[in-house]
Amino acid sequence: MNATGPQRPPTLGRIAVFVLISLTQACSPATTPAPSIQPSAAAPSATAAAQRGRDGTLTLFYWQAPTILNPHLSPGSKDLSASRLTYEPLASYDKDGNLVPFLAAEIPSLENGGVATDGKSVTWKLKPDLKWSDGKPMTADDVRFTWQYATTPEVGATSSASYSAVTNVVAVDPTTVRVEFKERNPGWTAPFVGVTGMIIPKHVFEPFLGAAAKDAPPNLAPVGTGPFRVVSFGTEDVLVVGGEAVPTVKIVYEANPYYRDPGKPAFAKAILHGGGGDATVGVNAIKDGSADFAWNLQVDDATAEQVSAGGKGQIVAVLGAFVERIMLNFSDPNKETKDGERSSSSFPHPSLTDPQVRKAIAEAIDRDAIAALYGRGGVATADILASPANLESNHVAPAHDLDAAKATLDAAGWTDHDGDRIRDKNGVPLKLLFQTSINPVRQQAQNIVKTALDSIGFDVELKNIDSSIFFGPVEGQTSTRRQFYSDLEEFAFSNKSPDPTAYMQAWTCDQVAQKANNWSLSNWSRYCNPAYDALWKKVTVELDPAARISLFKQMNDLLVDDVAVIPLVHLADMSGASLSLKGLDLTPWDLEPWNIADWHR
Repeated sequence: MNATGPQRPPTLGRIAVFVLISLTQACSPATTPAPSIQPSAAAPSATAAAQRGRDGTLTLFYWQAPTILNPHLSPGSKDLSASRLTYEPLASYDKDGNLVPFLAAEIPSLENGGVATDGKSVTWKLKPDLKWSDGKPMTADDVRFTWQYATTPEVGATSSASYSAVTNVVAVDPTTVRVEFKERNPGWTAPFVGVTGMIIPKHVFEPFLGAAAKDAPPNLAPVGTGPFRVVSFGTEDVLVVGGEAVPTVKIVYEANPYYRDPGKPAFAKAILHGGGGDATVGVNAIKDGSADFAWNLQVDDATAEQVSAGGKGQIVAVLGAFVERIMLNFSDPNKETKDGERSSSSFPHPSLTDPQVRKAIAEAIDRDAIAALYGRGGVATADILASPANLESNHVAPAHDLDAAKATLDAAGWTDHDGDRIRDKNGVPLKLLFQTSINPVRQQAQNIVKTALDSIGFDVELKNIDSSIFFGPVEGQTSTRRQFYSDLEEFAFSNKSPDPTAYMQAWTCDQVAQKANNWSLSNWSRYCNPAYDALWKKVTVELDPAARISLFKQMNDLLVDDVAVIPLVHLADMSGASLSLKGLDLTPWDLEPWNIADWHR
């Protein structure tokens, strides 16, 4: 078997086909230096170094400012993406759903003995002579430590869901690691693969294994195995947006002298500028040639054509797994616990826990009108699980019908009892705070929703939050999407793997994000439905591919029918790139810089 090229996931022989094959038919106020490098082995030769770095400096622009470079504490895609230049998983998925080895020497299978026939363990072999960017050896102990780190409750890792099925990780020898599961596990590639699978060094992070994790210096000065290492992470400027101070950052990377391929990366340095506005700033950076790459540009067709017409850059898009959605808060954001926590499960939401209110909201929203804002960047969808294609339920959600929405509320007893034009019931008015990030398209979508809901008897107040805060860490903030201190909120999110088990776990009862877990768990809406939990538990042990696909579709349909979430638009992943930048190969299953070692001029 080829140990370096892309490979399809294995099968489980006569037991069942493993599901993966079927599923794929806030910043530091001052510059933070990288840790001092004390090599334990010689760096590559001068000849190799001459090939490495031949294309000078790579300039990246992220209109949302990364706030942390620890992938297991990252609050959003911007942070994970900035981390991906430095950190790597054992393997990841390309755009066609093939598993590609990174730190792994090969993809485990039944044929090579990596996959256990009972489905309860998988063994990975590492590439030989791997080194961290400080020159120290990377071994199986680091893989085991990454699991310990991600699953230690005091750490509050945002990646913990990907490791929930693991009962033990054994470092068999320095280059062999065995992952053992609590039960037979069809989703064996969840741990250590892709976005949530990046391996961190034990010798750097072990002193911070616990409550000290969130303030650990390595969070901004990582030591990784990837093609780049961080030189500095610093604040460039501070803007005041909507009355809140918004930091912009500059992260300077240099080519990792210990990277395993002596001729890569082609760039000697990478500079990431983050924050300071919205996607328009990134578009302009590509149009005028001041950036080689601009992240996350959800632009309309006219803007994409303007970029191409400028002759210096282009918009690159691939239909991904992201779904723009409206989340509904099942807890009350206006009540506080004794220790000051809002949106606590201790206090159910006074109106959104009524399924008829949720149904009326879904009936009032015009998905097609919102999708039109994205042009070729998205299509209207009623599915929260939109990719891979064979998992799409194509479920029929309530159609846009304002009269039906009014009738739904009337029948449920939500009428205007006091003549103020706002419906109410038992003294509870239908007043909702609807928040999202500052983004021209999202502000237009908010207005569409507000106009519709106000017309049927709601009173909707809009709140716009700078993206660096909305998608940022919860420390010192109350306006993040994880805390969800509003009634409705809109953003895009996706499954990070062709196997969406971890993604769909985000609506299970035991994943509720609260102050006690530092809002690190994935159920931000605080939805809890035993029927949904039962489906999720079944899918975690079901080996038959057809049965698993059916279960995933049932989970999607339950969420849509119960209006636990309102899917809006299946988005394309859109980035800006200079015409001179080659090697960019976007995949919906990893971050944009996943193959940055191959980027060149």
